[in-house]
Amino acid sequence: MNAAGSGRGRLARVSRLVSFSASHRLHSKSLSNEENLKLFGKCNNPNGHGHNYKVVVTVRGEIDPVTGMVMNLTDLKGYLEEAIMKPLDHKNLDLDVPYFADTVSTTENVAVYIWENLQKLLPEGILYKVKVYETDSNIVVYKGE
Repeated sequence: MNAAGSGRGRLARVSRLVSFSASHRLHSKSLSNEENLKLFGKCNNPNGHGHNYKVVVTVRGEIDPVTGMVMNLTDLKGYLEEAIMKPLDHKNLDLDVPYFADTVSTTENVAVYIWENLQKLLPEGILYKVKVYETDSNIVVYKGE
């Protein structure tokens, strides 16, 4: 039983933020050059453009009665380094990250990529949400749905 005597653990969500810089070009191989330019505008620049992305990863679980934690933050930091920083920081997403060779590097797809990478590393069922800030105004939330 927990301190309240209910016999159920207390659920909590823990979030950690990381930032990375990357360049990309919004361009779909399924569209003509004219269609890409019309759809993506200046973000279709053949030379690409860059962002300073912020990513907030949230895990969810019971607070361990012994450690007082949902997850050790040092472990979470290591998982974020492996799943986000190493493959994405200071990279051209379209040229340096194989996932984006055939997937348009929108922020939505960056969020999915990060989710999928984290799912391979984190304990099963603990990942709750990935929130990617492309800019202060453009934000994507992905919950694996």
